[in-house]
Amino acid sequence: MQISLKNYTLRYLVFVFLAIMALWASLFYAYILEEVYDNVDDGLKNQKIEIIREAYRNPEILEIREFGVNQFRIWAADKETFSEKNKLSSQFYYMPYDDEQEPYRVLQTGFYGQDGIPYHLEIRTSTVEEDDLMLDLASALLVLYVVLVLSLYLINEFILRRAWRPFKVILDNLNHYRFGKKEDLKPIQTNVLEFNRLNQDIQQMWQRNEQVFEEQKLFLENASHELQTPLAITINKLELLMEDESLTETQLVQLADAKDSLQRMVNLNKSLLMLSRIENKQYRDTEAIDFNRLIHSLVDDLADFIAFKDINVVWQEKGTFVFTMNKGLAVILLSNLLRNAIRYNHAAEGKIWIEILADSISIQNTGKVDPLPQELIFKRFHKGEQDSSSNGVGLAIVKSIIDSYKDLSITYTFEQEKHIFRVLKSFPKSFPN
Repeated sequence: MQISLKNYTLRYLVFVFLAIMALWASLFYAYILEEVYDNVDDGLKNQKIEIIREAYRNPEILEIREFGVNQFRIWAADKETFSEKNKLSSQFYYMPYDDEQEPYRVLQTGFYGQDGIPYHLEIRTSTVEEDDLMLDLASALLVLYVVLVLSLYLINEFILRRAWRPFKVILDNLNHYRFGKKEDLKPIQTNVLEFNRLNQDIQQMWQRNEQVFEEQKLFLENASHELQTPLAITINKLELLMEDESLTETQLVQLADAKDSLQRMVNLNKSLLMLSRIENKQYRDTEAIDFNRLIHSLVDDLADFIAFKDINVVWQEKGTFVFTMNKGLAVILLSNLLRNAIRYNHAAEGKIWIEILADSISIQNTGKVDPLPQELIFKRFHKGEQDSSSNGVGLAIVKSIIDSYKDLSITYTFEQEKHIFRVLKSFPKSFPN
């Protein structure tokens, strides 16, 4: 699935921020606990000194055996277990107020009383609850994460969108660019160096393409026109030569074959010239075309061809197909489809069904019992097996005309042993490229 650059970067930033914040939270949590314990331990050590000093001044303190308000206790120690070293640990004690075990930091040590007797001293103090700390930290990080993501989204939406606006204009210009129609493109106005350089490079590329395109177009048109004259002269000379009564039948057959080959070359030259003109957008005059009337007229013009092939035409008019386009291209479009349906029909007793709706025209014909290859039928110079005399550009011209109008499309299907070409209005193009 394709996404915009803005959403692409935002998606990865969201995951990167999540990973970074999770790592940072772990380290920060460990650091905070270390600092809390370090401060609490310093307090316990200081409290130890204060208690020992007070014990020398007030021996009654030595009688405190249980934790009370002062959170310490003292008892006599055996010489075997006595130690003056500080032993720090974390323990849990029951708290009546919360009715649950709460964490405490405990200092265990020993000292000698004024009478020289060794005593154990245990001091405790309540510390932060780690689960509460973790929950508070997670909540704070979640809020921070949401704020960061939302900020990124707003930055992308309001700042980066504006910064990338010239790039979108460049993409639109590339998408809408057509040879010879640069005046329809939007100008680029930006202070961003990279966008200006990209636009300049594209402009230079267009200028080179326009120049090459004009040269090729001129060459093709000149070459096609120049070929027409010698081909016509050669065909005329062959026709004059065929009138010579001294020629044998074999020679006449050979001359006729040569004339047919030259005639196919003339037709191919005209077709290629027409393709070039269609693709160069040289048929710009448009008008509303009544395809119902036009197709009736073309069928009447092809009546002799249809009768010769012994084909029956079946009409189904359920609407009026009207489309605004060049009339000459409309004639070529329908004529090529009709000729294709006639040429590749059965040798005898074939049928052609012409169905006209308000938004589609379908031309169906009997013919070869296998479907045509979808990837080849609209390719140039692809010829059916039934007619070796075809130059293979008839349907390519149809495709080129369809390409010239964004609201037209053409489909090919094979159903119930019928080849169906359907021209549609306002429908996604489905022919192979």
